Amino acid sequence: MTTSEPAFWRKCNSCKKSIGFSTRYYVCSVSTCNGQRTGYVFCSVPCFEIHLPGARHKDAAAMESHSPSASPTREPQKTIIKSSTPTSSSQRAQMPRETLIIASRLKEYIQARAEMNTSAGVMDVLSDYVRVICDRAVDNARAEGRKTVLERDMDFLKK
Repeated sequence: MTTSEPAFWRKCNSCKKSIGFSTRYYVCSVSTCNGQRTGYVFCSVPCFEIHLPGARHKDAAAMESHSPSASPTREPQKTIIKSSTPTSSSQRAQMPRETLIIASRLKEYIQARAEMNTSAGVMDVLSDYVRVICDRAVDNARAEGRKTVLERDMDFLKK
């Protein structure tokens, strides 16, 4: 093991004690706690019980598990997302056509900026523009192999 690799697998979410490799640990039986995003792990049952009042589960149990036998030697790989087929006009027609603009905030802005009123039809037109901008940003993120739209995906607006 090199000095850059940790000497433990993970840390307990309650007491922050190190959980070593090839060691018994506990996870919450509730899926929102043991999912990939949260991944709560506990070094002991008492540490698991500390977690329960804050989590407010109706029915949960500590499930015993074992950590991996050794640290991984390979680097994490970047996942490339295959570009799905572009959304056709018929698919766009089936998408929800809800207003994406907060009408009261827009009306307040226009009133404060120019002392003008705003028609209700403006919200639908602006929502359509926002959809086009979001579609382009999604395409930019997908082209870079990401599943998250970032502010840089909307840099085309600055031009």
